[in-house]
Amino acid sequence: MPQPVALSGLSGWLPSRTVDNTDVLARLPEGLTEEWIVQRTGIRERRRVEPGMSTSDMAVRAAAPLVATTTGRIDAVVVATTTPDFPIPATAPIVAAELGLVDAAAWDVNAACSGFVTGLAAVTSMISAGVFGRALLIGADAMSTVVDPGDRNTAILFGDGAGAVLLEADSGAETGSFGPFDLGSDGGSTRLVGIDAGGSRQRSRTGPSVVADRDHYLRMAGPELFTHAVRRMTASGATAVKDAGWQPSDVDWLVAHQANVRILTAVADRLDIPEERCVVNLDLVGNTSAASIPLAMAHLHRSGRARAGDRVLLTAFGAGLAWGSTTLTWPDLPH
Repeated sequence: MPQPVALSGLSGWLPSRTVDNTDVLARLPEGLTEEWIVQRTGIRERRRVEPGMSTSDMAVRAAAPLVATTTGRIDAVVVATTTPDFPIPATAPIVAAELGLVDAAAWDVNAACSGFVTGLAAVTSMISAGVFGRALLIGADAMSTVVDPGDRNTAILFGDGAGAVLLEADSGAETGSFGPFDLGSDGGSTRLVGIDAGGSRQRSRTGPSVVADRDHYLRMAGPELFTHAVRRMTASGATAVKDAGWQPSDVDWLVAHQANVRILTAVADRLDIPEERCVVNLDLVGNTSAASIPLAMAHLHRSGRARAGDRVLLTAFGAGLAWGSTTLTWPDLPH
């Protein structure tokens, strides 16, 4: 029989360096203003890693408090990221070693901004099937390492950070449990967002033509992505709510990928969830890609607004195109 799975720990970590809109505008074409960025995105500042700090460094810092307070073996470490330390090896084994989790299974999930929800689906399924008893899932991205500081479409949006959750089998769990997952993709729309250089199709990251074309930076077709994000998160979120046996009015908190405040508002409106139930922290951290949802969850927890037993909808959308949603009965976590 499948085992119930509970979220038993939650932690987030952000770099200390704050980059506000004034700093971003210094590298962008003249004519843009702070007000324009806020109205367009809702973002006022974001965090950036210092030179030399990698995605694994942030992941370790996010997960360390969970490891320190956990008794018993952690069987697996999964890192959802689009900015791994290296093409090979995966970042997760590096993180596991730094955390002292000897012999733990470890692998990465690359589903861009939907990576954390995709990782949740995979890890909870494995725990439910008895493959693991306890696992760490970490969303971490150093987006500043792949964003062109002179590109108005991306430079205003992205920040760096990491968030982690501890997941474990718990037959008596009344809170912290997940509902059904809804996942999907549209590989025919890969042109809308991605990094062209560095893979097997365009191998060189340092050749003259790559540097000249800036193909080693993230590219994004903002208006088209906006439409896809709203449509996909709305449909996927509605499916997750329905499959959980809930009504939209049952949702206490909407924790959606923190891409753009206008996207968040549009998704909440189409799902018929009041705007005051929509968790927003992107004004302070920007779009942190795979770290977005766990950091928003950590923000909600720190605010003290969520109570054990609250019904939460998680939904995300990102490059691939890929999207995913699930429901969560909020756990009883220490403050």
